[in-house]
Amino acid sequence: MKKILATGLTLLLLTACSGEPTTTNEETKKPDHSEMEEESGKTTEVDSSAEKNTEQEETSEPSEEVVQTKDYTINENNWSINPIGDANPKVVLLTIDDAPDQHALQMAKDLKALNAPAIFFVNGHFLETPEEKETLKKIHDMGFTIGNHTYSHSSLKEISPEKQKEEIVSLNDLIESIIGERPKFFRAPFGQNTDYSRQIAAEEKMSLMNWTYGYDWEKQYQNKDAITDIMVNSPYLNDGANLLMHDRTWTSEGLSDIVKGLRNKGYETLDPNRIKTIE
Repeated sequence: MKKILATGLTLLLLTACSGEPTTTNEETKKPDHSEMEEESGKTTEVDSSAEKNTEQEETSEPSEEVVQTKDYTINENNWSINPIGDANPKVVLLTIDDAPDQHALQMAKDLKALNAPAIFFVNGHFLETPEEKETLKKIHDMGFTIGNHTYSHSSLKEISPEKQKEEIVSLNDLIESIIGERPKFFRAPFGQNTDYSRQIAAEEKMSLMNWTYGYDWEKQYQNKDAITDIMVNSPYLNDGANLLMHDRTWTSEGLSDIVKGLRNKGYETLDPNRIKTIE
């Protein structure tokens, strides 16, 4: 009996003093809101094959990439979002223009906390410093879609075709250098497309997108309560509404309540990845 106890004690001491760390493998967080997965390695038994087991690596089956269903289209007659087939018609699309100025990152955090997808339409003149570029990367890494809103927010109708192309393509190049992909949506400043800007957007494989309604540039709505009330209770709110908001103090302050108010009315905040775009 003493021999058995001694043997057991020896094994416990060997295990406690082996000093082998528990290994942890983490997947990189993907921009589709997928959660980080963690898998702990197993501690090997203390026996004659311990060294061999320690050197072996566990292999796991690669996870299949989830293909997002494209079950909505952009209606260019009124810029609403229309369902395909039996997709839920009672949706709204959230869009934030003129990002990332001062509030875009906080707006992204607030939307993320509510699991509310959105498109951030960005301008190049807000992406000229390392800090601004890092802000855009953070927004993208949180899972938000990044759209093209031209480099300097110039009226496309007032500049030459050459300048229009530069405004659009140079921003796509810049965005790709920051987040590793080119935008799939284009929104012209002031909603003013030209025949040539439409052509360039098509060549860049970007779908055009304007909006159904927006109010936050009007003086009477430049406070939290006013912008929240009108965005939720607008007479233009209907199925597929394409909501325009901006990187502004009052809009940022009211954003969470806007989302909650829309959801209380039964609207789903649509994932832009479900919108059919130019492939």
